[in-house]
Amino acid sequence: MEITWYGQSCFRMTERATLAVVTDPFSAGAGLEPPKLKADVVTISRDDPRHNNINAVIGAQRGDVRKITGPGEYEIGGVFITGIAMRPEKKGADQKCTVYAFNFDGLTVAHLGGLSFIPTQSQIDALETVDVLLVPIGGDDELNAAQASEVISMVEPSIVIPMGYGAKNKESLNKFLKEMGLTSPKTQELLKVTRSGLPEDTQVILLEMKH
Repeated sequence: MEITWYGQSCFRMTERATLAVVTDPFSAGAGLEPPKLKADVVTISRDDPRHNNINAVIGAQRGDVRKITGPGEYEIGGVFITGIAMRPEKKGADQKCTVYAFNFDGLTVAHLGGLSFIPTQSQIDALETVDVLLVPIGGDDELNAAQASEVISMVEPSIVIPMGYGAKNKESLNKFLKEMGLTSPKTQELLKVTRSGLPEDTQVILLEMKH
């Protein structure tokens, strides 16, 4: 499968012979030019301008885009999508978020979207086995570098792709790389990954933001 990053928490995932999925398209208020993407499915993790610009996505092939905005189990075009509600345990906290796990022919990608707190182990366990983890690192009401590192150690994915940072806050990326003990991470235009090609140890890959 292929994963392309468009900034913030917005990715486009495609698998040959199945469908295209876009996660968390953002509005102009997010500080970037909103992408215009084609997909069969769009998922929204949080009702926030950085995550919920459904109108940025148009149908890729057949008719309208299928919109998923909350928890549940979905099977669309051979892809299994599980939306898991995440809520902080402390009372009064209103940072609920839906985390999505996408199973493309046995390869699972988890998108943490606008997650702003460290989930409980039982919430993490609901994701089951994660091959590729898309994790926010930028702070500012989403996971910061230290929190992201802790969540990664709980999930134990094969590949980690950080998100939610940009040219203006490279400091958050540097903090994250330090947390992960990395000095020269692998950077690439997009991620092409197969189940048989997964690394044995957790690998961090930086994707170039596509405009």
